[in-house]
Amino acid sequence: MDTTRRKVRGFAHWLGEEVNDWFGDKPFSDGGKVSHGRLSMRVRWQEDEGSSTSVRFRARFSLPNLKDKAYVFFGQENERELISDQPEAFTREQQLLSESRRTDQTGFLGLGFNLRDYVDLRVGVRGGIKPYAQARYRREWMLSASNRAELRETVFWRASDGFGSTTSINLEHAYSPFLSLKWQNAATITKETDGFAWSSSVGLFRAFGDTRLLSVEALASGETGSDTDVGEYGIRLKWQRPVYRDWLLAELILGHFWPRNDDEPERKRSWAAGAGLEMRF
Repeated sequence: MDTTRRKVRGFAHWLGEEVNDWFGDKPFSDGGKVSHGRLSMRVRWQEDEGSSTSVRFRARFSLPNLKDKAYVFFGQENERELISDQPEAFTREQQLLSESRRTDQTGFLGLGFNLRDYVDLRVGVRGGIKPYAQARYRREWMLSASNRAELRETVFWRASDGFGSTTSINLEHAYSPFLSLKWQNAATITKETDGFAWSSSVGLFRAFGDTRLLSVEALASGETGSDTDVGEYGIRLKWQRPVYRDWLLAELILGHFWPRNDDEPERKRSWAAGAGLEMRF
């Protein structure tokens, strides 16, 4: 495990050195940094659909030749979620929905600009040299000693269907340093949606130290303007903990869902489960 992590981090440093050289003569060793590096492998099973696997990775680079004005990011993610800046809680991976590595996932490389502590601009390319751009705004407020609010707004553009936006609003109430109630919401508008696509969840989160977390959530998603406003609702139980030191984490997810498509008269019922390993480097 240590050797694998060292090789993955070594590749990230090599890539950082190569990209840094595009912008000037200052070496990467003079203040360059790799952050938010993650490599994850997951397997998913859903009743009536069978199993599937996915691999995702991402990293962010602070480059000496760009000083503090910009950063570089790269990786492989779900294409729609990457561009729309979908919150992690509502990704297909976390909702145990089917995903094709060939048609849904894409590699990406981009350049970000920090305008302020809570505003940044990002431009990048994804598979097939397809350009996209994002303007992102993120703020947090402590409403009281035990209540917190978070707002995320992303306006994005891609060549295939123009502009869109994703709004995320989260509220959290802490009962103690280890137990909290969270209400998470997201809505995305594009030319492809009838109205907007939305997701919402409410649940309890219990921490056991810094890296062990148990949660149970009720969640729902749908699209306004469609025949079925609530496309799916269900319950999700998740457990996360380190399995080797503090940088290799295991995650187990169990869910029971009630989906319904526009052309189906009644809702289905299905169990789903997922397991994954995430290496942070």
